[in-house]
Amino acid sequence: MQKKIMLLGSGELGKEVVIALQRLGQHVIAVDAYADAPAMQVADNFEVISMLDGEALDTIVAKHQPDIVVPEVESIRTERFYEYEKQGIRVVPSAKAAHFTMNRRAIRDLAANELGLKTAPFKYATSLDELQAGVEAVGMPCVVKPLMSSSGKGQSFIRTETDVEKAWETALEGSRGDLAEIIVEAFIDFDYEITLLTLTQDHGDTLFCAPIGHRQERGDYQESWQPAVMEPNLLQQAQTMAAEVTAELGGSGIWGVEFFIQNPKSGESGKVYFSELSPRPHDTGMVTLAGTQNFTEFELHARAVLGLPVPTIVQQRPGASAVVLAPESLASHAGSTPVITGLAAAAASPNSDLRVFGKPTVRPYRRMALAVIHGDPGDDVTELVRRAKAVAAKIQVDAQR
Repeated sequence: MQKKIMLLGSGELGKEVVIALQRLGQHVIAVDAYADAPAMQVADNFEVISMLDGEALDTIVAKHQPDIVVPEVESIRTERFYEYEKQGIRVVPSAKAAHFTMNRRAIRDLAANELGLKTAPFKYATSLDELQAGVEAVGMPCVVKPLMSSSGKGQSFIRTETDVEKAWETALEGSRGDLAEIIVEAFIDFDYEITLLTLTQDHGDTLFCAPIGHRQERGDYQESWQPAVMEPNLLQQAQTMAAEVTAELGGSGIWGVEFFIQNPKSGESGKVYFSELSPRPHDTGMVTLAGTQNFTEFELHARAVLGLPVPTIVQQRPGASAVVLAPESLASHAGSTPVITGLAAAAASPNSDLRVFGKPTVRPYRRMALAVIHGDPGDDVTELVRRAKAVAAKIQVDAQR
């Protein structure tokens, strides 16, 4: 049952998806806006185009005639997906899901206004004046994000009036595509945040992975751990919300559904706030590469893409991940070929594993590699995070001079 699969977006997550698909005997064409992207290095074929160019996208689809299209990034003319479905091409999870979730406005309107899920108060803005009005409406502190971005790009906090103009500029700089619109959200005083990997299937139940905790800086994840310890009733609320929104969007695949969690306080129950949703493997879910589950998030996605059943997801052991970033000091060498050292020292750490993504160029804070650690059932994930960070710290990123 070999299928021809076109992967739109070829970063480190896409690379793991390609590997998982090829282990199931599939033929993959990797697509991205730059040559030698990580997934291209392991795919059967590749194309370099701007996926915001609808005609270019149509051209390569017509050239390769894929059976399945798998979007892995936001900057795509997702409205084209509806036409591909009419042509008999399967879009994962579905054209509707991809189109809605590539834009924060569409998914937030669906979650908050149509499904009635609890979210942070929010407003949209297409100008600095509208942003100022939005800040007045939701109050300070608040968070500003582009409607189309990933990995925290363009995200910032507003604490005082003096932050508003800079937040607008940062959001525009970090926006993917040509959409000059942002969302401003009231800051939720949450105790922690989780990613709930949710698997929808063609012919099977919707399944949930154990919750993944994570820490962010500059809007991008730095460490993640699984399982995140949380109260059972709050986990149940998150699962119910994730099932509702994924069912409404339709299709099969792995979804990264993010939530803010407030623990119970005296006289009050805990609260679960829907934050965001990605219809594909999630960066925080790279912790599953530590063997925390019977299937990694990439293997789950590959099975869903092909319509292969997953009877159950089993949490096998705790684990943690920590990213390796290019340092800020490489600003003057942005675009140079990376030089990565320290692998032998990192690999000597017990119960650890490494992933070097193979990105062809370096820039400050670019995610270049990953360290994962696994423990035994019952181990404290806080200690596993500390160990994962220690392994990651042994890997250095420099640039060819």
